[in-house]
Amino acid sequence: MKRRDFFKTAAVVGAATVGSSAFGSSVAMREPIDSRKPQKINFPEKRPMITHSNRPPLLEAPRSTFSQVITPNDEFFVRWHLPEIPTLIDTEKYAIKISGNVAKPYELTLRKLKEDFEQIEVTAVVQCGGNSRSAFVPITGGVQWGSGAMGCAKWKGVRLKDVLKRAGMKADSHWVNFNGMEKPAYDKTPDFVRELNLDELNEDVMIAYQMNDEDLPYLNGFPTRLIVPGYYSDSWVKMIKDIVVTKDHTPLFFMDKAYRIAANATHGETPDHLAKMTKPITRMNIKSFIGFPDDGAEVEFQSQLVVRGVTFDGGIGVEKVLISLDNGKTWEEAMLGIDNGRYAYRAFRFSFRPNKKGKLSIMAKAIDYLGNEQPLAKDVPWDRGGYMFNGIDMVTIKIV
Repeated sequence: MKRRDFFKTAAVVGAATVGSSAFGSSVAMREPIDSRKPQKINFPEKRPMITHSNRPPLLEAPRSTFSQVITPNDEFFVRWHLPEIPTLIDTEKYAIKISGNVAKPYELTLRKLKEDFEQIEVTAVVQCGGNSRSAFVPITGGVQWGSGAMGCAKWKGVRLKDVLKRAGMKADSHWVNFNGMEKPAYDKTPDFVRELNLDELNEDVMIAYQMNDEDLPYLNGFPTRLIVPGYYSDSWVKMIKDIVVTKDHTPLFFMDKAYRIAANATHGETPDHLAKMTKPITRMNIKSFIGFPDDGAEVEFQSQLVVRGVTFDGGIGVEKVLISLDNGKTWEEAMLGIDNGRYAYRAFRFSFRPNKKGKLSIMAKAIDYLGNEQPLAKDVPWDRGGYMFNGIDMVTIKIV
């Protein structure tokens, strides 16, 4: 079968789509898969979660998690790229090696991290770039996440800028590379190394050792991880072991090949016409997600139903969340909760009494202070990596 024919066939198989996009009949989008259930067996420090893989661990949170603005550590999603993850870390011997284009290379121990630098806290959302990838038709490579590969926590640690300053970063430096302790199973598999330009290092980029007032969970990066508020989680390197400052960009698979989108206005392409120019995914786009009620829930006729969920973006700020009960024909404004910071979840709620028995779809969309708003799922551009999906969320309930 030719590659073109394969993609056309895959589009037909994905007949559950909500419509075709402007890119043509060979591409369509649908609501992300929302029918998976948590496994009965739990991983260390986690309650039972939706499991996509055991090695490496790939765990997704169920919809009910997103009716709260701070995600509990034991419900926080897990994403590793390589299968070899240390199972024993001696915190007395653990240290991050700071090297490269610096005057004073050194090793940063946990004790030094906690005692020698100003401590800061940031509440921020971390979201996999491929969250909701199961919405893309034809399917793309990568984990076929539903919408639970995200979470919001209060992180504690030190500014990355302060750590680099201690090393005497030289004036002609432009890039910083980060490598964690996870390793590939085969020698030819590229190591998971990420890179940031110095222009991206604001005061909130940090090396964290605590998550929600506890040590980082093992599966979420213990003992330290990089926090890049507003960015997708591919930049949030876990179990940090090396930080290398460089003058020039370093050729890296996970920067130059993976986690990239089309470098055009829509970030869209088609399987038959892949974009020639691409760029790394960085800042998150606007999103809202319903945590309650669950899809398929039964609700009593004329009972008081309170729809609850969370909304966030990459730091611009969400101005409002709108709810539709008639498939997007009309919209009403939901009530927003307190603002926990520009990078954090913000709660929303909407109360009403169902006045008609049968199935009812509830839709939620967010709008930021610049006027950017979530599109319908069918209007999200397709891309080869299945990245940055932010279609309007919808749950369908039964009024009985």
